Amino acid sequence: MVDQSNFLYPRSRYHGQVKPENLVFNANLQEFAQRISYICNLETAGKLSPEESYKQIKALWKQLKRSKKELAIGENPFQTEEDGEEGKG
Repeated sequence: MVDQSNFLYPRSRYHGQVKPENLVFNANLQEFAQRISYICNLETAGKLSPEESYKQIKALWKQLKRSKKELAIGENPFQTEEDGEEGKG
């Protein structure tokens, strides 16, 4: 039998650079995408107004941005995992 949670909230396998902050951000990003999909479907079905949909999506976007900032994703784009130093351009 299929687990209901896995059916409702499917997760894709992560193939990026494996670091704890990247894995957490990826989970947050997948949850964001899933919730956006639900909001879009509810708005399309007439269950949510366009204004309410926009407000909910905006709030989710702010959450995702805050997560990115707290996890320092993209803060040191030239830092390599091997040496821990900034790359020389």
